[in-house]
Amino acid sequence: MSTSDNSILGLKMPTDPRWVDLASISLEEILTDHAFCEQKAATQCISLIQRYPEKVELVNALAPIVTEEWGHFRMVWAEMKKRGFELGKQRKDDYVNLLLQNEPKGISNEEKLLHKLMICALIEARSCERFRLLSEKLEEEALRKFYYKFMVSEAGHYRMFIDLAETYYSPEKVKKAWQLWLKIEENILQQLAPRGDRMH
Repeated sequence: MSTSDNSILGLKMPTDPRWVDLASISLEEILTDHAFCEQKAATQCISLIQRYPEKVELVNALAPIVTEEWGHFRMVWAEMKKRGFELGKQRKDDYVNLLLQNEPKGISNEEKLLHKLMICALIEARSCERFRLLSEKLEEEALRKFYYKFMVSEAGHYRMFIDLAETYYSPEKVKKAWQLWLKIEENILQQLAPRGDRMH
């Protein structure tokens, strides 16, 4: 995935270039936030399985992702320990919280699933883009390689959530919902200043 390939992910707004510079001088903070992001990703997949246990394709797709995301947490934690960093406290994720505030109200549980899958796909796509930036722009080669692996993984997760949505809804409906969420995310990013201590 090249630096010009936001188009592959569909994202409407690139990350502010200043973000990588800020992240590079807040490594302990960014790694802590990354670790908790991986935990939350695993928890979100568990939550979807608990909420929609009758959807066999969903359970089959997300069960291994839970294991993978927890493995990612362990990888980040191992990297932190190697550097003598401590795992700080979980912090508020304004980006994700603002996305969740835009979930439609008063719709059926079935309709909610589509929007939850779109939000998951969006978070994975944005994480992929940020990991790509870290894999290209950080000075330390070992960390660039470290984040390259995460970039590849998140790209696969983003696609998996889109494909899962198309298992339960028409491609046209999924496309319409995806475009809606891309616009919502663009508006959210315009509200948030870049922070080097946050993945999002």
